[in-house]
Amino acid sequence: MAEKQKKKKYKPILPGTQDWPVVRLSKNRKQFIEQVINNSTERILEENKGREDLREVIESTVYLEKLRIKQNPWKVDPPDEIRFWNNIRNELLDLNNSGNSGQKEKEILRKIVSRYANEIAGNFKKSRYKMAREIIKFGFARLLNATRVKRFGAFFRNEYTLRDKIQITGKTGQLRKLARIGTVVMVPTHFSNLDSILIGWIIHSLGLPAFIYGAGLNLFNIKILAYFMNSLGAYKVDRRKKNPIYLETLKVYSKLAIEEGAHSLFFPGGTRSRSGRIESSLKLGLLGTAMEAQRSLYENSKPGDARKIFIVPVTINYHFVLEAPSLINEFLKREGQEKYYVENDEYDSSYKMIKFLIKFFTKGSDISVSIGQGLDMLGNYVDKKGRSIDQHGRFINTEEYFMTSRTISGDAQREMEYTRQLSEIIIREYHRINCVFTSHLVAFVAFRMLKEKYSRMDLYDLLRLPEEDIVIPYEEFRKKMEEIRDHVFELKKEGRVNTSKYLHDPIDEVIKFGLKNVGMYHSKRPLLQNKAGDIITQDLNTLYYYHNRMHGYELEKYF
Repeated sequence: MAEKQKKKKYKPILPGTQDWPVVRLSKNRKQFIEQVINNSTERILEENKGREDLREVIESTVYLEKLRIKQNPWKVDPPDEIRFWNNIRNELLDLNNSGNSGQKEKEILRKIVSRYANEIAGNFKKSRYKMAREIIKFGFARLLNATRVKRFGAFFRNEYTLRDKIQITGKTGQLRKLARIGTVVMVPTHFSNLDSILIGWIIHSLGLPAFIYGAGLNLFNIKILAYFMNSLGAYKVDRRKKNPIYLETLKVYSKLAIEEGAHSLFFPGGTRSRSGRIESSLKLGLLGTAMEAQRSLYENSKPGDARKIFIVPVTINYHFVLEAPSLINEFLKREGQEKYYVENDEYDSSYKMIKFLIKFFTKGSDISVSIGQGLDMLGNYVDKKGRSIDQHGRFINTEEYFMTSRTISGDAQREMEYTRQLSEIIIREYHRINCVFTSHLVAFVAFRMLKEKYSRMDLYDLLRLPEEDIVIPYEEFRKKMEEIRDHVFELKKEGRVNTSKYLHDPIDEVIKFGLKNVGMYHSKRPLLQNKAGDIITQDLNTLYYYHNRMHGYELEKYF
């Protein structure tokens, strides 16, 4: 392995926290929430102009919410949840014989929107942000030094920092420049519950102001995660709530925050990748709020003066994912239905999360975070000055794409199409900036070799194979690893993927390092060597999960 190198330190792009957009937003938190309530209510009323239409939307929301409370309650849910929705239902029943003009329905709607807006809203505080940041830096650095520096008193040394654990690559300089001149929306891949904390640290490490970001409400069940996410700028997203009132309130919150200049982060895949694959389709809702915010900024500014919104794709690359066994079981259950049995997620408490963090930061496994080139809202690359460049290398004015008869105007269908095109470009960028680890490649090659050996079996029959039937002779594995690595290097030359520096080592070292790191935390290792030196597995399901990281590069055709 390469020796420890000194990492570049980034100065803050805004020296005073009082200048951070998220701080300005937090100072006016009450007014901002009120604006979200007003705008959301207006939009829902606009979409449901008749009294009966509005009542139907409210009744549907009450039904879905009561169903959610019964079938899928969470510890983080408010204690008055049942009482609130019972009261709303009773208010609706009282209207049965009412002859009012619909004013009462509007009042009920506003009450629901208000509850949602206050639940969603982040509660960023500078003091808590700084404390959380220092806890992360201090605590994890202590763990790194205690295990990597093998001498007395290492726990209290400062020889290693998080920058020695987490490799930040890609367009960091451009990202810092774009954050000065416009509003950045960072869109990372999503594999682990650790992602939110990790990205929060990356943002600080690059000298950027704090971002707001949408974090799954389920994460607030885990107290240690709840503390850090509240402190690092999170607003809450509840994926259980599918009703139009909640979704509209969430979208308005995101749109207005971006319009106010708050740099934002959300995981456009919507949730952690259950299969282990890089996202192949994105949720368009929150991405669409950035599109709408850009059009609104163009509408309310003089030509050429509007602040631009920049999309920055990011890939997070782990050798192992804490939740991999639970995630792949959930994926297989969903895909295979009656063919597969799912187990429960085993990491649902602060104690288990702390235990994982200790294991994670005391192991030798590194993390790579790849920062992609900035995009405008139409998916064009931008330069360091934020100027949009089309596929022919020409500078273009994106304002024109939001015009009708030379006037900036809203067009929902047009903006939805722009958002869809942007999502496809983000997916392409994910694969392009993805960093192939040795662990990804050994898992991919091993699983594909087994798939080829038992080609008549479907996936679920293959996953049921007994351990004694899952042996790959080392020399065969070594030969195939060398061949597939060469194809990966060809993809890199074409600009279609990136690779870890360890992938360039002699092939036996690549295999050794990959086997050491793949799924290293799991009690059942997805890949290891037996006494004869041949390749075996203790958990085919988890091996399948790590193999899936290489999905999308068409390497299967070489087997």
